[in-house]
Amino acid sequence: MQLGMIGLGRMGGNIVRRLLRDGHTAVVFDQNPAAVAGLVEAGAVGASSLEDLVSKLEGPRTAWVMLPAGAITEEAVKALAGLMEAGDCVIDGGNSFYGDDVRRGIELKAKGLHYVDVGTSGGVWGLERGYCMMIGGDKETVDRLDPIFKTLAPGVGDIPKTPNREGRDPRAEQGYIHAGPIGAGHFVKMVHNGIEYGLMQAYAEGFDILKHANSEALPAERRFDLNMGDIAEVWRRGSVVSSWLLDLTAQALAGDENLQDFSGYVEDSGEGRWTINAAVEEGVPATVLSNALYRRFRSREQESYADKLLSAMRKGFGGHQEPKKS
Repeated sequence: MQLGMIGLGRMGGNIVRRLLRDGHTAVVFDQNPAAVAGLVEAGAVGASSLEDLVSKLEGPRTAWVMLPAGAITEEAVKALAGLMEAGDCVIDGGNSFYGDDVRRGIELKAKGLHYVDVGTSGGVWGLERGYCMMIGGDKETVDRLDPIFKTLAPGVGDIPKTPNREGRDPRAEQGYIHAGPIGAGHFVKMVHNGIEYGLMQAYAEGFDILKHANSEALPAERRFDLNMGDIAEVWRRGSVVSSWLLDLTAQALAGDENLQDFSGYVEDSGEGRWTINAAVEEGVPATVLSNALYRRFRSREQESYADKLLSAMRKGFGGHQEPKKS
């Protein structure tokens, strides 16, 4: 199939490369001409603008937007809606808020256009591993685009089959699903990323406890000088807490157990906040995910007002003095 790709960053460019490897064709555009040139060398057709990209696509056209969530994606979708014709399709494969998808779907439908939202997980490893995709849109359009999704998906691989799945949608075993109508794809991906926050925080806290097992605050006989890299490595192999996140942790610790290249400042990309908002709207408790998000906020402060207030209260009720700063 032919696909237009707008945004050739870490994921967009590799999505195109994976499609080209499997015999699909692509027309590509990015504000960075070098990114376009690199994909042209790989076999894609380059475009100098959105207008040029749309003109080089055959009907019914399909244009995939792979840009950061927010204004830049909004502007690209709006521009494409003004350039494309009835029957054409716009895909947003970034990390947009699902409510924006619902609104865009209504707006594009009024123009005779189709809209599909694809929650895409795979990061910089997707070219080789494939992309786990959660897709929202009408069934007819999603089914028509299935050859693209099938190529991008990881496939069954060596993961054992789950018992009792007979009669269910086989695409889930391939690594992609049609989650539901417009917005459902990004909603599922949003919660996926919220869970990711919690998993990452659990690993981080656990290894922090291990790292400080040799603290001078402990009795000498209960101090342990533990090897973080070896612990991560052994947990990868047969442990109940093994995961891809643990694989990445083991790689980082093998390179530098003290992680000196990192400051500990942790950003959040938006989905964690949206997941908590959804939990509040639904009345669903999400204590672990909420704490993981707030901990990311805390990582960005050298000294927080809350910490200062805690110190003031400790001094007030117990006379506890802050240690002198060196």
